[in-house]
Amino acid sequence: MNFSKFNITVVIPSYRTESEILSVLKGLPAFVRHIIVVDDASPDASASVVLAAAKKDKRITLVRHEKNQGVGGAMITGFKTALTLGTDIVIKLDGDGQMDTQYIPALLEPLVLGEADYAKGNRFRDFQALQQMPLVRRVGNLGLSFLTKAATGYWNLFDPTNGYFAIRADVLEKLPFDKIDKRYFFETSMLAQLYLLDACVQDVTMPARYGAERSHLSIRRAMFEFPFKLTRTFLRRIILKYFIYDFSMMSIYLLTGIPLLLFGLIFGITKWIQYYNIGISAPTGTVILPTLSVILAIQILLSAIEIDLNATPRKAISKALV
Repeated sequence: MNFSKFNITVVIPSYRTESEILSVLKGLPAFVRHIIVVDDASPDASASVVLAAAKKDKRITLVRHEKNQGVGGAMITGFKTALTLGTDIVIKLDGDGQMDTQYIPALLEPLVLGEADYAKGNRFRDFQALQQMPLVRRVGNLGLSFLTKAATGYWNLFDPTNGYFAIRADVLEKLPFDKIDKRYFFETSMLAQLYLLDACVQDVTMPARYGAERSHLSIRRAMFEFPFKLTRTFLRRIILKYFIYDFSMMSIYLLTGIPLLLFGLIFGITKWIQYYNIGISAPTGTVILPTLSVILAIQILLSAIEIDLNATPRKAISKALV
């Protein structure tokens, strides 16, 4: 497919990428019209390297932050700049060299054809490449990916935390940038906002590359911040999707299943402790009531989960560019 007839912009958040950023810039295909590098107050010479490259490649624009805002903050700045250029598609590419630029056409194709509004890389379909991923990162990504699916509603994605993505500009301009996280929860918060737009997201198989670069994500911070943010994202999605924007059988299942489950658990535990303390067996009715409540609640909530699985947006809201 000839992508040169489309206005394609690459946004690169840059922080401590002095040794990798030049090779990333050189690897970008010729059909990319604009390259926006956002220097997020990097303390190294990344900005100087980019400025030197911009003298040879007029597509490159450097935007600098006076204070560090995080990857999300850098991307929001890049998004806003890209939208002023009349771009059709925006690609997010990290400056550390982990993302192989040869897969850019694979990301672009479903967006150009109108099959998806947002395409992102999937590192877990290539077993050989997956073996190269550090074990701790592999286990952590798999667990985080499942929780992210539940929080965002995109159950069809196998690698939702992957930061290599492309998005249609007409969908991007509908996103509320003020509600997108500016730090490492950026990709997840962006997916959550896309879900509320009914945007179609598609996986694109590609391996990640792991070299000598260091991740700037604090594992300790992620362990404390991510569970809270994922829970908040999940609750917000459920309330907006099934109680504010719409009211369906899913809403009824939740309104009956959750109270039944809470009643069964609280009543059953309370009575078990009460009869255990007085040393006698609980009456049959006292045992059956919470047991039936919990079983019925689980059945109802399983039906709710099935509805939620089928509610994943599967049709693009943007039209084909060809």
